[in-house]
Amino acid sequence: MTGNRLRWGALGWVLTLQFFVVEAIVALQWSGYSYTDNVISDLGSALSPAHRLMNASFVLQAALILTGVVLLLPAVRGRAARVGQVVLALAAVGVLLVGLFPEDRSTVMHDIGALLYLAGGAVGLLALAYALRPRSELLGTVLAILGLAGAATTIFFAAGVTEYLGRGGTERVAGYVLPIGLTVAAVAIWRMARGGATLPETPSGPSRRQLREEAQTERAERARERDEALEQAARRLESPTPAPAALDDELDPEDPWATPTRRSDR
Repeated sequence: MTGNRLRWGALGWVLTLQFFVVEAIVALQWSGYSYTDNVISDLGSALSPAHRLMNASFVLQAALILTGVVLLLPAVRGRAARVGQVVLALAAVGVLLVGLFPEDRSTVMHDIGALLYLAGGAVGLLALAYALRPRSELLGTVLAILGLAGAATTIFFAAGVTEYLGRGGTERVAGYVLPIGLTVAAVAIWRMARGGATLPETPSGPSRRQLREEAQTERAERARERDEALEQAARRLESPTPAPAALDDELDPEDPWATPTRRSDR
C-alpha cells in the first residue's frame, strides 16, 4: 500500500470534522434552534433556512468515511479491522441516506439511514479499538470508550430515554463519537504506518498476557521441582539404614586377630 493512499485515507477521516463546522453554521441560521431539544436531522428539513447545506454535509460525510474505509483501513490487519471496514461502510451508507432523504421527505428511509449511521458508527469504533489495541493500549481504550458511549446513547435515543441530555443532546452524543473517533484513528494509523506498508496484527514483542502466562508457567515449574525434591528427601528419611554386618560372623575362630580379608583368603 502506497503512502499516497494512506495519506488520502487519513485525510478523508480527519475531514469528517467538517460536520461540526457545517452544523454550527446551519444552526446559527435558524433562530431558536436548540442543540438539546432539536435533533440533527431537523437542520436538514425544509424548516431549516440552510437545509441544503446541511444535507450536502451529510452526503460529503458519507464520501469521507468511505475514503478512509477504502484507502486507510486496509493497512490494519486482522479480522476486527475487516469487521470495522464493513460496519463503517454501512455507517457511510446510513449518513448518505440521511442526506438524500430528509426527515420531512421520507421518514422511513431517513430513519433507516440514521440507525445505520449511529449503530454502525458505534460498532465500527469498537472494532477499530480491538484491531488497534495491540499496537497502542491508549488508542484502543480511547476508541473503546467512544464506541461504548455511542452504543449506549444510540440505545437510549431509540428507546426514548432522553430526559437527562434531551432528545437532541442524546442523539448528538451518539452521532458525534464517530467523526471524533475516526480522526483519532486516522492520525494514529498514519503515524504507525509511515515506516511500513501494513500494520501487523500484533506487536513484535510479547504482549502483557503472554508475559503473565509465561510467568505463571515458570512459577508452576519451580513449584513442581520443589515438590519433587521434598518427596525425594522424605523417601530418603523414611528408608531404614542398613545395619553393619556383625563382626563376630566374619572373625576366624582359630585366629581371632585375623581381619575379614585374611579369613576370606583362606
